[in-house]
Amino acid sequence: MKLTVTRIDKLGCPAGKKDVLVFDDEQRGLAVRVTASGGKTFLAQYTFAGGKRRIPLGSCGAVSLADARDAVRAILGRVAQGRDPAAERKAATASAKEKAARDTFTLERLIEDWASLHLSGKRPRYAAEAERALRFAFDRQLSSPAADLIRAAVVKILDELTRRGSAAMAARTAAYGRAAFSWAIKRGALSANPFSNLPLTPTEKRDRVLSDDELAALWRATEGGGTFERIVRTLILTGQRREEVGGMVWEEISDDLTTWTIPSQRTKNGAPHVVPTSQQTLAVIGKKGKGLVFAGRDGGPFNGHSKSKARLDAKMLAELQKITVERGDEEPETVEPWRLHDIRRTAATGLQRLGVRLEVTEAVLNHVSGSRAGIVGIYQRHDWAAEKREALEAWGGHVEKIATAKFELRQETS
Repeated sequence: MKLTVTRIDKLGCPAGKKDVLVFDDEQRGLAVRVTASGGKTFLAQYTFAGGKRRIPLGSCGAVSLADARDAVRAILGRVAQGRDPAAERKAATASAKEKAARDTFTLERLIEDWASLHLSGKRPRYAAEAERALRFAFDRQLSSPAADLIRAAVVKILDELTRRGSAAMAARTAAYGRAAFSWAIKRGALSANPFSNLPLTPTEKRDRVLSDDELAALWRATEGGGTFERIVRTLILTGQRREEVGGMVWEEISDDLTTWTIPSQRTKNGAPHVVPTSQQTLAVIGKKGKGLVFAGRDGGPFNGHSKSKARLDAKMLAELQKITVERGDEEPETVEPWRLHDIRRTAATGLQRLGVRLEVTEAVLNHVSGSRAGIVGIYQRHDWAAEKREALEAWGGHVEKIATAKFELRQETS
């Protein structure tokens, strides 16, 4: 039958059949499929590699008869060239779907999925740090497809972190990125990991410990200071981590002010940690209130560490120079570079020097290693509460003593 618009309108599906094909006598390979429900669709039919192939062209009316004939002629022309239009169309559709999925699977989406589906089962502190580190380092790439993040871009960003003195952060960020992309690859969302086998700058294991003179100078430099100085003093007296001290809220302090309990979601090892409060610590944190103990100007956690640390370094140097002059030594021109985390190492070393047992020192620091690891850690459930209190009281007294001794010596020689 030579198809016309009128004849197509009159076509129907024979009773008892789901559909029927009516071919056009004018254009070879053009047919109209008529369904039992009355639907009518143009399609192209051709033979390739001994088998029949059919390609839908669109519904009658939406596609004109003339356009349908033109489409069939184009398809048959490709067949004559040895091509399989149906296979090409299927491949193009799959490619389009893959591209759409690729474009919507942004780095932002990867981090979100990794955090909600994978990190939710990890330690809260690790999960929060991993997500924060990736968002911070790759802020400009978050809206781009994750598959577009190439090795060269990753190396450039991590190198910049290293140049700014954050080699350790660069290494951790690389580890987080490698883990996130590996997770996505296993799920079939990605095919390559730009974080694999990166040429990172080796991170030097830090062993910086403040001397007694430096500790005394630091304590004196924080005298009568603001929020940052109070944070530093609390770091010195408790030996806890910067994030733990900075995030301290009054609700974590017992009603009688004798203990500070850091909840599991804020500790590195995911276990709640009870820190006895020495009299020196209580003098720093003050009377019990509500919310953050060390709030910033906006009411949130204090976040001006870098600038405040630079100002504190200058004050610390001035105090250290006074100490050396009092003793008749040559004035130092600088203070050996140190970081806030070095205070924790200084406290640990100081406790050992005071004769505190290693198990107690580790209990104070909430540090699972050495004697607290392995089978000993499994069967030994002693909480060391009394020993921790005794250790921190002794440490607080030592810090106060070396600072006060320097003050008294300076007054005697003035």
